[in-house]
Amino acid sequence: MQDFFTLVRRELRRFLSLPNQTIFPPVLMTILYILIFGYSLGDDIREIAGYPYVVYILPGLIMMGVINSGYANSTTSLFIARHEDFIQDLLVSPLSYLKIVSAYIIGATTRGLIIGFLTLGVSLFFIDIPVNHPLAMLFFMTLTAATFGSFGLIVGLWAERWDNIAVFLNYLITPLVFLGGVFYSLDNLPSPWRDLSKFNPLFYMVDGYRYSLLDYSEVNPWLSFGIIFCLFILSTGLALQLFKIGWKLRR
Repeated sequence: MQDFFTLVRRELRRFLSLPNQTIFPPVLMTILYILIFGYSLGDDIREIAGYPYVVYILPGLIMMGVINSGYANSTTSLFIARHEDFIQDLLVSPLSYLKIVSAYIIGATTRGLIIGFLTLGVSLFFIDIPVNHPLAMLFFMTLTAATFGSFGLIVGLWAERWDNIAVFLNYLITPLVFLGGVFYSLDNLPSPWRDLSKFNPLFYMVDGYRYSLLDYSEVNPWLSFGIIFCLFILSTGLALQLFKIGWKLRR
């Protein structure tokens, strides 16, 4: 197992050594969202579900940082390893494909959790927000970061250029996050859009995390957890299978 923990340490060191690129920017971005959207719009939107607007949107803002960080960590790490050819060192090592995939996901999950907890901690200086279900909070953050860590591996294998990585972030993940109930309640949407929003998997990540903090959710938290868990199993299984067949790994 020493070789596995060595790879995990490398993945952790990779983003911890660059905090001004990997850790502080998403935290600062969330604070800006709080100040701009929370307090400015909060004058017009007083409450949602009995909570001040800025309190209601905070769980979604935190989850947005977790999602983006988990995706960015594994995607960029694998992309660099492929295009600088040191991925070959892993492929010829005694490490199994399961250990390699797990190490990348652990690195992405750790980064997502650091962003999530750090953002929540800093936000407490601005907002009085409860944490009603700390264990559920940990589960939802961990599973979400791990899911996007595994999804990032798939994109990291597929990408041929840096802008390929940005395609999924800019045109898929970011729109789904903003349409996932971060800034609004589904009750505020007209009927067809309310129903369509429930096909957005990121809605369940935001809603589940909001439940863990505010004890309020628009769907059953167990349903949210089940959907996220299934996405994690599917994306991790696909990433592992792609590693096993050597898709875009061997030149």
